[in-house]
Amino acid sequence: MREKFVKQWTDTYSEQISARLDKRAKMQETGANPYKTNLRPNVTSIELRKNHDHQTKEELSGLTTDYVYAGRAMLVRDFGKAAFIDCDDGLGRMQIYVSKNDLSESDFGEYKLVDYGDFIWARGFIFRTGKGELAIHAKEFKLVTKSIRPLPEKFHGLTDPELCYRMRYVDMTMNADSRKTLRARSEIVRYIRDFFYDRGYLEVETPMMHSVAGGATAKPFLTHHNALDMELFMRIAPELHLKRLLVGGFPKVFEMNRCFRNEGLSIKHNPEFTSIEFYEAWATYEDHMRLTEDLLNGLVRHLYGKETVTFGEREISFAKPFKRLSMRQAVMSATGLSESDTKTTAPMIKLLRGKGHAEKDLAGLSANKLMVLCFEEFAEGGLIQPTFITEFPTEVSPLARRNDANPDVVDRFELMINGWEIANAFNELNNPSDQLERFAEQAEAKAGGDEEACDVDYDYVRALEYGMPPAAGQGIGIDRLCMLLTNSPSIRDVILFPQLKKEMFFEE
Repeated sequence: MREKFVKQWTDTYSEQISARLDKRAKMQETGANPYKTNLRPNVTSIELRKNHDHQTKEELSGLTTDYVYAGRAMLVRDFGKAAFIDCDDGLGRMQIYVSKNDLSESDFGEYKLVDYGDFIWARGFIFRTGKGELAIHAKEFKLVTKSIRPLPEKFHGLTDPELCYRMRYVDMTMNADSRKTLRARSEIVRYIRDFFYDRGYLEVETPMMHSVAGGATAKPFLTHHNALDMELFMRIAPELHLKRLLVGGFPKVFEMNRCFRNEGLSIKHNPEFTSIEFYEAWATYEDHMRLTEDLLNGLVRHLYGKETVTFGEREISFAKPFKRLSMRQAVMSATGLSESDTKTTAPMIKLLRGKGHAEKDLAGLSANKLMVLCFEEFAEGGLIQPTFITEFPTEVSPLARRNDANPDVVDRFELMINGWEIANAFNELNNPSDQLERFAEQAEAKAGGDEEACDVDYDYVRALEYGMPPAAGQGIGIDRLCMLLTNSPSIRDVILFPQLKKEMFFEE
């Protein structure tokens, strides 16, 4: 059986792969390991350029420092008894010069078996080539890892976007811009973490498998726990567990979390995504508006040294303060409807039908739910500069606190940038009786066929009955934020390994 699986795979090998396998065999015949270990570089391309870019050929010739450099061979210019190899260490490139006159017979023999894509190692001194470029003159040379599968054509790399996402390891090897984007994501996440640490927030980890799907309106993924023999939901949001921590006496908490929502794929949606959620006792959503302005303004200045970013052809300013609009104001501005029109159903149904919404889907919806649809259909896309949208209807905000002056709306905002929802925040509902009623409404909607409605989380109601301090909470979508700040048109560009259809290697 094992032989079958191995043969099934190796039968797909091309002539190029076979030629590389022959070279690997030649190394093994001479006693050289084609997969060496314990060979460490002591310098990077960045460090070499920082230390020596300013020095002349004559200044370099007087140096005696031995450098050890390693990386992937990306271009081999062979001249018979000598060669230049462009080597990529993941941070940049540096040339390695090898000469038969300067290497041992075994080391030069290993060089002669190098293919484009192999990992190599060299010890030598820095110098400038005849063209004035920095290079390492090798006195020792090793082929460290033999690459069996050829990389794509040198100068164009992967051109099929689907393959770029599926074989991300090849895309990153060939495309320095991909590596730059994904490094920027890491820098963004680190900055955000430090921002909350500096403000006294406690980073926590909460369960990713829930017995009750809650914390957001979304269709969950289902899994099964064998030992407990029970169905569980993959987390759609960490919100309810984080608020339990407020009950338990932690006043400021955050979680950089992975969530799962069983929804469609698009350039802005991935079913597995990253967000940060943070909760603060004694704060309000107005406090979180200012906090969010500070976070994003500081992040943009940290990344780019200015308050603006470019996305496509648009320049987006993160200068404080951000614009503020109620949802009703945004709908009125985008559609021309009057305030009274947004409180009755007929005018909004007419507009939505003009956008292709079926009358049967709109029938029975309240004016508030129709207003939310109108906001999503007509207003969202035009909100390019950072804008806080406030005064959401209570019936679409099951976890938010009602406004004291107007209980039909909640104390909530969504931050819209480039027509996308980037953040969602509100004053937390801490009245257990009100929360139980909202859960019951959601459960009723779910029983009526709404797959995104949540269940009643009785344990969470019990937690609120012990008392939760007044608090504000917020979630920020990390993936979309990274798209925005790296000028990436697709969410897949900022996720290391985005979800794709299963690849079929063999006919079944």
